[in-house]
This record gives sequence, structure tokens and C-alpha cells, in this order.
Amino acid sequence: MLAAAVAVIATAAVAYLCLWPVPAEPVAWAAPRPPGYVGPHAANTRLAQLHRIDIGSEFGPEHIAFGPDGKLYAAMTSGTLLRMDADGSRREVLASTGGRVLGFDFDAQGRMLAADAMKGLLAIGVDGKVELLADSVGPGDPIRYANSVVVAPDGTVYFTDASARFAPSRWGGTYEASVLDIIEQAATGRVLAHDPVAHGTRVVAQGFSFANGIALSADGHSLFVAETGRYRVWKLDAAARGIDVRHATPQARVLLDNLPGYPDNLMRGRGGRIWVGLFKPRNPAADSLAERPFLRKVLLRLPRAWLPLGKPHGHVFAIDEDGRVVEDLQDPDGTYPETTGATETAQRLYIHSLHAPAIGWLAR
Repeated sequence: MLAAAVAVIATAAVAYLCLWPVPAEPVAWAAPRPPGYVGPHAANTRLAQLHRIDIGSEFGPEHIAFGPDGKLYAAMTSGTLLRMDADGSRREVLASTGGRVLGFDFDAQGRMLAADAMKGLLAIGVDGKVELLADSVGPGDPIRYANSVVVAPDGTVYFTDASARFAPSRWGGTYEASVLDIIEQAATGRVLAHDPVAHGTRVVAQGFSFANGIALSADGHSLFVAETGRYRVWKLDAAARGIDVRHATPQARVLLDNLPGYPDNLMRGRGGRIWVGLFKPRNPAADSLAERPFLRKVLLRLPRAWLPLGKPHGHVFAIDEDGRVVEDLQDPDGTYPETTGATETAQRLYIHSLHAPAIGWLAR
């Protein structure tokens, strides 16, 4: 009887792991061999011993930037947008979007243009009033996962739509939706451009495996885009229209490839630098499943804690516009969790984080 019961349980477990429906349909792709921490990314401890700015009961300062008023702004997991002095004093709430802002920039009028993963592209006035600018590209083409934003000198708002498949509002939040998209590897992420005068939104480029951080070149002619799911950063022609980066085009090229972690935010810094945040290191076990879509589907039936994620490892680095690494800061112990980016001033380097209960910073 016991043997029969064990056989039934084992059969049920195998059937569950092999047949239970999951929302993603993983596709095979060729993952490059993880490089490890070598060369310009040789392991160091320059990001250890961060100072902390208290953010009260909030957590997850995913994006941090200074506004035209000289105030420091930060987007929290709760949907709250905080405003404070550079040292963290006089902290106040600018607004709460009711969603999750992952990136923002400011326009010439001083408005915050925010990519809310749950809502779309938003404009937030200095008085905290929230206005929806775009939640679709056109009829039947919703913006499912607005992620990062940069405003061009002519007012054009460039932003990423990380996934056309998995909306955080439907799939349990930004983390769960990103897991589904990156495991699936259908490469449905895209870069969009919103015209604030004509009130229209168009596709600049598509075909990214989780389109994430975005930054503009100094001359305004190029866009830098982090492709989280493929460990790389692209350089695109900002004037492009509807290109697909999965096919060779002179308007797009890979600037950085085979990074040691998952790239997230891109932020302009001082001296022409662009800061890149790697929120997790790669795990060779995950890369070994790149060409095994069936096994990746099995993974989705397991508890999320069992996923082959990299261990905590704080990491931000700066590049020039040709992709050369000019500064690299790491904390191999990962004491400040999920470093998503960095904001640089003459005095400080502020470190973004997906889940930290404070804002980390280093003196410059």
C-alpha cells in the first residue's frame, strides 16, 4: 500500500512539473558564457560601506534623480514619490501614483515624466497632480510595462516598455512580471517616443528581451538602452522608427555585451559618463538552460525561491559613450540589495535599489 501511495504521489508530482499550465512559453536562445568578474569588472569593494539616507517606512528607491529645483527625488515600491534635500533632510511626499514608478525625468516646465509599470507614462506637476500621458501606442496596442524615461531637448519623451507580454498589474507586480518575461525570452520589449505636442506615441525600436534603462547621448542623436534579459546595452539612432533589433540594422548596435550581471537603470553622470546598475549577478545554472525551454517552463512551476538567481552582489559602473568602462564599484557581499543604478553629483554618488529600506550614497 505504501509503495502504491508513493508511486501515485510521484506520478502526480511529475505530471504537475511537466503539464501544469504556466503563462510563459519559453523559447531557446544562445546565452554567452558568463565572463565572471574580470578585466574592467574585476572584483572590488569600492561600493561597500555606503552611507544611508533614511526614507521612513518606505523601501525600494528604484530610481533617484535631481529635479530642476535642486531637490532629490526617489521612486518607492509603494508608488510614492519622495522629494528631499540632497542630504535627505526636509523629506516630503510629492505624489503617490497608485502604481509603481520605475523611472522618471523632468521636462522644460519642471514636470516629472514618469514611467509607471502599472499605469503607463505619467506627468506629475510640482504640486503633485498626476496626469496620464499615454497608456497605449494605438488601438489594441497597450503599454504593458513602462519602465524608464529620458526627455530630449526638443521635448520628446523616450521611454521603455519592458514587455509586451507580461503586465505587472496582471501578473502580481513588477518582479513576477519580469521573471516571466526573462524566463520566456520572447524579446517583446521596446523603446517608445511620446510627442507631448501632438500627444502621440510611436515605436522607436522593438525586439528587446526586457527593455529597461534608457539614456540620451550628449548630442541628443542616440539612445542607450539596457536589455536586461540578454545582459547587454544597445546604442540606437534616436530618429529610428519601428526597427527590430533582432535583425541587423545600421540604426542599432550592441555597445556592451555579455555583462556579468543584469543591467537595469542608465543614468547620465559627470564628465560624459553613463552609469549602469547591475541588480543581480548572473548564475551559470540559469544560462545553462538558455537552449532548454522545456526545463525553463518546469522552473516556473517551482517556488520562486528555487529559481537559479545570482547571489547578492552590489555593482554599478560608468562607461563613456563608446562603451569603455571608466569606473567600476562593487560590494561582493551585497549588503545594499539589488543595485539598479547610480546618480552622480560633484559631492555624492547615490545608489538606486530595488528593495533597500534606505538610499545609499558614497562621497565623491
